[in-house]
Amino acid sequence: MSGGANATFAGAGRVKYFPVLAATLFALLLWQAVVSLTGLPKFILPGPIIVAEAWWDNVAIIAEHTLVTASEVLIGLLIGVILGVITAVQLATSRIARVLVQPILVFTQALPVFALAPILTLWFGFGLWSKIAMAVLIIYFPVTASFFDGLMRTPQGYLDLARTMQASPSRILWHIRIPAALPSLASGIRLAAVYAPIGAVIGEWVGASRGLGYLMLLANGRAKTDLMFAAMLTLGVFSVLLHLGVRRLTRGLGRHGV
Repeated sequence: MSGGANATFAGAGRVKYFPVLAATLFALLLWQAVVSLTGLPKFILPGPIIVAEAWWDNVAIIAEHTLVTASEVLIGLLIGVILGVITAVQLATSRIARVLVQPILVFTQALPVFALAPILTLWFGFGLWSKIAMAVLIIYFPVTASFFDGLMRTPQGYLDLARTMQASPSRILWHIRIPAALPSLASGIRLAAVYAPIGAVIGEWVGASRGLGYLMLLANGRAKTDLMFAAMLTLGVFSVLLHLGVRRLTRGLGRHGV
C-alpha cells in the first residue's frame, strides 16, 4: 500500500471516530458543569474527575468484576444466538412449531425480567449460570424473531425458480432461505449484543457475589457513589465495545445474500 493510501486511510479513521470523541468530551463537560453549577455533594453526584480517581484507585477490583460480567455476557450471547437460530429455523419449516411455540415466545416477552430473575436464581443458584440464563432469556427472542422474519421473507422469485428446478425443501432452506435471511440474523445479533449486558447485570442485582452489578450495589450500600459511577461507566464502555465487536463480526452476514 502506498504512502498516500495509508494517509488517506488514517484520515478516514480519524474522521470516523471524531464524532464519538466529540460526543464523549461534550458529555463529560456537561456532567462537570452540572456538578459545578448545582453544588451537589459528591455522595449524590460526583464529578467526572472524582469518578476517574475512584476508578484508578480501585482498578484491580473493577477489572476482576468486569471479567465476571464479561464472561456471563459472552457465554449468554453465544448460547442465546445458537438457540435463537435453531428455534427460528424450526418455526420457519414447521407449521406445528409455529402454532405451539410462537405463542409461548410472545407470552414470555410479556413477563417483566425482574420477575424472572429471582426464579432463575432459585433454579441455578447464585453463581455464574443464573446470570448466563438471564442473559440468554433477554436476547433469545430478538435473535429468534429477526431470523424467523428473514426466513419468512425470502423473495418469491427465488423460491419459484428453485421449485421449477425440483430442488428439495432442505436444499431450498440451506441454499436460498438461510442465505437470504442472514442480514436479518445479523441485525438480531447486534440487538442481542446491546441487551445481553442488561440481562447479566439484572441477574447480579438479584443475587450475586461478583460482577459489576454486584459491585454497583455494594458501592451504593456503602455510600461510595464515586465507585458506583466508576463501575457503571465501565459497564457502559464494555457494552459499547461489545456492540462494536459484534457489529464488525456480523458485517459479512449483513452483506450476504442469494
